[in-house]
Amino acid sequence: MDVDLSLGTLFFILLILLLLSAFFSSSETALMAIDRYRLKHLADNDNQGAKLAQKLLEQPDRLISLILLGNNFVNILITQIASIIGYKISGDVGVAVATGVLTFVLLIFAEVMPKTLAVLKPERIAFPASFVYTYLMRLLGPLVWSINIFSNLLLRLLRQDPQSAKTTLMGYEELKSIVSSGADIRKRHQDMLLSVLSLNSATVEDIMIPRSEMIGVDLNDDWNEIEEHVLRSPFTRLLVYRGSLDNVLGFVHLRNLLAIFRESKLNLDRLEQAIRPTFFTLEFTSLAQQLVNFQQEKHRIALVVDEYGEILGLVTLEDILEEIVGDFSTAPASQNKLIHINGDSEAWMDGSIHVREVNKQLGIKLPMNQGKTMNGLILEHLEDIPVSKLSIMISGYPIEICKTKNNAVKTLLIKLDQYPKNSV
Repeated sequence: MDVDLSLGTLFFILLILLLLSAFFSSSETALMAIDRYRLKHLADNDNQGAKLAQKLLEQPDRLISLILLGNNFVNILITQIASIIGYKISGDVGVAVATGVLTFVLLIFAEVMPKTLAVLKPERIAFPASFVYTYLMRLLGPLVWSINIFSNLLLRLLRQDPQSAKTTLMGYEELKSIVSSGADIRKRHQDMLLSVLSLNSATVEDIMIPRSEMIGVDLNDDWNEIEEHVLRSPFTRLLVYRGSLDNVLGFVHLRNLLAIFRESKLNLDRLEQAIRPTFFTLEFTSLAQQLVNFQQEKHRIALVVDEYGEILGLVTLEDILEEIVGDFSTAPASQNKLIHINGDSEAWMDGSIHVREVNKQLGIKLPMNQGKTMNGLILEHLEDIPVSKLSIMISGYPIEICKTKNNAVKTLLIKLDQYPKNSV
């Protein structure tokens, strides 16, 4: 039976179909553009729309099939209705005009505008649409399943696995970029998060106290000298060795000696009984892994060794934590004042300070692959024994060697007012 609809009715049906086409276009873009990590967060916090969207996105091939099925069906109806309207108005000429006008209308109102809006507000569109698609998926499940079987078969012929589409894991650099651009994160918290992410790219060698600066007790010394050393130690854990650092016995926690010392019963034997085993770590262990090692082994301090087992230095839990939150150590000033910044013009520093620490405190970018300390960096650059009053340029930064000792740089000066700030 033929149904002759009025032009008003046809225009109304056309408007409804255009709205449906806009819905399918915008919801497809919104669901594919929505941030998967935020979606998971909202779903974990009982957002029903987020839960449904997350479930739909677990099978993206089925979701896309459903959306395209609905969108194509609606667009075909739009074409037919527009042709009928054009024919009713001006015959065959009207059909041609309707086709041209329809192309413009579909492009603007059913594609460009809805998809642009979806990119700007993905959650506001995706979550309500998820309720609709969940219902349609149940209603049209067999048809969608049939379409999927056929399309997946074609994909396999092209050696593509449709089931392999999973959420891409975010890498460290991507996460750093997100944290760096986080407008809602306080600067202090942002710096801490970036420091945590940087733990994986730094090693214990970058922050360790070098062997030449390690302080300990030699059991071969006179007892009065040992006792004086224990009493005046600025540290809570004291390194104990016999003869040289190559024969380390372990560490003594001075708190465990307080009761013995109060009773005036501290002697060499009691001191040796209080020694606890040493925890060792390799120089190239990342700070992130070392933090885990400290947690698992229940230690707060470790000796750093190279591939041959030679002791290179010492690293503590506090050293790693300071990489995250900044300096908070209660160590004496003599242990911390390796660098002195004189206003905005210059920075004096000890040759043993780590390049990483200099870059962090001065906000510059000296190369860290040419020596871990400033002395090592300068030696690598000169390829010769350094001498006092020598000025050199490394990566655009003017460095003056102020004092040398035992063929090594003892103190040096970086002139802060002689390099462009925008080059950092």
